[in-house]
Amino acid sequence: MATQQHIELLPAVEIASGPAPRHSIVWLHGLGADGNDFAPIVPELTHGLPPLRFVFPHAPQRAVTLNGGLRMRAWYDIRSFDLGSRADEGGLRESMAQVQALIAREQSAHGIAADKIFLAGFSQGGAVALCVALRHAQPLAGVIALSTYLPLADQLAGERSAANARIPVFMGHGSLDPVVPQMLGAAARDVLTALGHRVDWHSYPMAHAVLPQEIADLRAWLARRMGD
Repeated sequence: MATQQHIELLPAVEIASGPAPRHSIVWLHGLGADGNDFAPIVPELTHGLPPLRFVFPHAPQRAVTLNGGLRMRAWYDIRSFDLGSRADEGGLRESMAQVQALIAREQSAHGIAADKIFLAGFSQGGAVALCVALRHAQPLAGVIALSTYLPLADQLAGERSAANARIPVFMGHGSLDPVVPQMLGAAARDVLTALGHRVDWHSYPMAHAVLPQEIADLRAWLARRMGD
């Protein structure tokens, strides 16, 4: 992975839910969206929680093969419907390095320790969040993977970080998801569980979306993690 000092920081929407937050969440949007996509959930998600700092970065613009080569915000190219070949590894690893740089900035510029930083993402953003969190050299607070899957799974055993070998994982997925079928999320869960991760798995009667019940379940999970 490229060294962070040579990586230009991604632009981002930044929100603090209260004064002097001691925890951060770096939250990655899905394909074609941007950092504004999940900002509206902050008040509902943080109700009753200690102050949290949110960083919602905008993915770079890139051509997406599956969408006819149209340029849009994407963490990596998607080349086909086949999961085994859909992720562009070069683009994925580039985005992973950019997220690593955001984690470093939370520490250096905002004084938030690595073990107080959560990574979160929806769909393609969730795939990047998982890839980064499992490989990050310092222990993180947890990873939130919504309606997503696990790319580079065949390389994970050799690349994962001992520091995050037991990182808590929240996974939520829609049983009616036509974009990332729930079986792919369940397969990711099973890989992580087999490696010893604590996976809090939730299935919801929804398509490729986020429901209020999922936000409530995530809020409860965050409350436990922030109290650890």
